[in-house]
Amino acid sequence: MAETPLISTPMRAFDTLSRPAFEMPAHACDAHMHAFGPEALYPHVEHPHYTLPDGKLGPYLQLMNALQLERFVIVQPSFYGTDNRCLIDTLNAAGPIARGVVMIEENTDAATLDRYHRAGVRAVRLDLFARSALPTEEIQQYITRMARLCTSLGWHVQFYAPGWVVRNLIPFLADVQSDFVIDHMGYMLEEDGLTAADFERLLSLLKDGNCWLKLSAPYRIAKHRGYDAVAPMAQKIIDAAPHRVIWGSDWPHIPDSTRDTGELLNLLGAWTEDPVVRQMILSDNPARLFDY
Repeated sequence: MAETPLISTPMRAFDTLSRPAFEMPAHACDAHMHAFGPEALYPHVEHPHYTLPDGKLGPYLQLMNALQLERFVIVQPSFYGTDNRCLIDTLNAAGPIARGVVMIEENTDAATLDRYHRAGVRAVRLDLFARSALPTEEIQQYITRMARLCTSLGWHVQFYAPGWVVRNLIPFLADVQSDFVIDHMGYMLEEDGLTAADFERLLSLLKDGNCWLKLSAPYRIAKHRGYDAVAPMAQKIIDAAPHRVIWGSDWPHIPDSTRDTGELLNLLGAWTEDPVVRQMILSDNPARLFDY
């Protein structure tokens, strides 16, 4: 039986957003947001995890203006599966300030991939939540095939994965020869049995491999513990390899669009007071990774 979808809340009023508490660098980039559109134009997957959020481009551009963001990366949500039409249409509407991360089938034809690249796509998102029941070896084979495809296009792969899958993949990922990004700080939840030792192994992968980590969705890690519980993790990630860390808002914060995106941005200011490091995370690193 399909699960009952979460109900997406209305969008927070933009005049209530916290403003940046630190000086924003030029070309600051939100490296993880999701775009949605009318259901009549963009049908969702058969059993979505949530109802259609209020996540259109117009409101997001207002948010960018309020938070002094100049660039953004659209990450394909599970809501649309491998149907990337909404993402591509949004990229085309936004122009050169935007990049995209698609979800694709392995047999996607070359003409479609070329069209995606010209629109601004620079990565493929691998939904390892959907494959978490597979043997680790099969997941590794899938990653190898997709990483090879991405390398041929000049793209990278991004992992949307539960922390215990990330933990099991760390020895394999240490040998991956192309860039890859792990969403949501590795998603290593205590509730899923992840330990401090597991997180230290992830930091070693960040230091010594081709891994990048995304400072995104701290509320998915904090759960009911509050953001202070996430700060030590974020600070260790930044200290380990600030040149391979990016920041993302996870807008529109599914299913709770009442969240204060400005507050989430200001967490970065609390995690590092160094303006040079903040410029790396917000501007320099995403520019390099997403070919701006």
